[in-house]
Amino acid sequence: MTAAPIVLVPGFRLGAWAWDEVAAALRSEGHDVTAVTLPGLEPADADRSAITVSDHVDAICKVIRAAGAPVVLAVHSGAGVPGYGTSDRVPEQIAAMVYVDSAPAMGALDPKLSAVEVPLPTWEELEADGSSIEGLTADQLETFRRRAVPEKAYCPGAR
Repeated sequence: MTAAPIVLVPGFRLGAWAWDEVAAALRSEGHDVTAVTLPGLEPADADRSAITVSDHVDAICKVIRAAGAPVVLAVHSGAGVPGYGTSDRVPEQIAAMVYVDSAPAMGALDPKLSAVEVPLPTWEELEADGSSIEGLTADQLETFRRRAVPEKAYCPGAR
């Protein structure tokens, strides 16, 4: 029996690079691994103004369809929302789903909500809000800070 391909989707403000160490370890064990950079989370100078959650779902679905077999879909943090949307759109193409420091969305996301860009907060602010950076090395934190891209947050009343 061949193992299912693995698709890794990073969370808020992160590109596929966030999975580099994990992907390398999985590949060394013989797994077929694809890490995804969601639209709008390319380098910081990319135009993110028109990107929506639906665009993120479309991007994940495209990678899953290209895999050619049902995948293990691992979503981290803020990728839980588009991951959940993906599981609804292509359930037959997902063999298993893993939520890392995330969870399925509570209720529906209103695509008409305005979006504002939110830069990476301080480590103290992240921890106070319940985000986990425990276990990350100083080098990993520095890479995170240097490569993080502002993320759109969908907020009632945002302009």
